[in-house]
Amino acid sequence: MSHNNVTDISSKTAARPLAQDHTARNEGTDFNGDWVEEIRVNLSAAERRVSTLAGRRTVKKEWQAAWLLKAITCIDLTTLSGDDTPGRVQRLCAKARQPVRAEILSALGADKLTIRTGAVCVYHEMIKPAVDALRGTAIPVAAVSTGFPAGLSPFETRLDEIKRSVEAGADEIDIVISRRHVLTGNWPALYDEVSAFREACGDAHLKSILATGQLGSISKVAKASMVSMMAGADFVKTSTGMESVNATLPVSLVMMRTIRDYFERTGTHVGFKPAGGISSAKLALQYLILVKEELGDRWLQPDLFRFGASSLLGDIERQLEHHATGRYSAAHRHPMG
Repeated sequence: MSHNNVTDISSKTAARPLAQDHTARNEGTDFNGDWVEEIRVNLSAAERRVSTLAGRRTVKKEWQAAWLLKAITCIDLTTLSGDDTPGRVQRLCAKARQPVRAEILSALGADKLTIRTGAVCVYHEMIKPAVDALRGTAIPVAAVSTGFPAGLSPFETRLDEIKRSVEAGADEIDIVISRRHVLTGNWPALYDEVSAFREACGDAHLKSILATGQLGSISKVAKASMVSMMAGADFVKTSTGMESVNATLPVSLVMMRTIRDYFERTGTHVGFKPAGGISSAKLALQYLILVKEELGDRWLQPDLFRFGASSLLGDIERQLEHHATGRYSAAHRHPMG
């Protein structure tokens, strides 16, 4: 592949601003119950829409390589294990700083590009090691919070957890909502909860995790998305990654259209983060295509789109090496940390 081919394409994809160049904050709006009650979702239509992605929209050869480089810059590289250690987090941060081996980038003619992941996502106790390891890079540190993943700890404890994570250096806070507010249709309570979390974040950006697989219906997913955005969420996120059902393309489509509706009503950009179960480069490309078609190019930047993932990067790097060399390598040649 020629150097010019890759850089011409990646100027439209991977070489755009990195995640630290955040868009303007979502200041939210007053609660508007009419916006919520007006939402109607046709799940069958959503499923038909996304079922065409794999065959109807494809990218090949150097275009695919450029889109995969773009995908890397939109990854929240994540470790959320009970056995996390400072050393593991430091190794993960090293991968975030250089997610693709230098010889692969050179073979692709992309060695002059700045390719880094969108953020590193950790538990509160691992914020300091992550901040120290990423110092000087401007790669944000995201912390899961508010009793992640269940969100059932006392409310004041959840608020304090946010504040402590911001004080420790987290640039982004991934909060979990109280699913019971959605399941019972108590939208004012959900609005008040997310508003309080948003205030506790201060200058840190807030991602509202809906745990879509536990909300009972696709309509409730859309309504929870709208209420979170009204309350000031900077991102809406599908899942913790720990539910039995995590990110899916139909659910993502519905959330994207709710984001688009909110933008049309307010003029405010809100980001989208699918998380859980996205482990293949092929699936990542389908998500990127869906974002482009439903929200437009502006959302193909890491300040408005992220993958919550850990193993995805390894498969993308394998695909890029295959594109550069014509050979697939073993997964152990692309460790995350």
